Amino acid sequence: MKKIKLIWDFRGPAAKKTAEHHLIHLQEYLALENIPFIVTDIESLSEFHTIAYIAVEEIYMKKIRDELKPHRGQLYTL
Repeated sequence: MKKIKLIWDFRGPAAKKTAEHHLIHLQEYLALENIPFIVTDIESLSEFHTIAYIAVEEIYMKKIRDELKPHRGQLYTL
């Protein structure tokens, strides 16, 4: 089964703090909805661009996409 990485982009001087806070809400959502996940994390791409992301099995992608509106997605590989 394919694994999908769903990504939320945050930009600006507060990008890292905002992504960290958003990650808390993503983790709460996954727990509340009982959705198994592979990984949840943030990644700083530059001083002014940080992403929050979750990786899930493809069968959960549509539900999360429709309810949480990630900015983009890609195949997740280790």
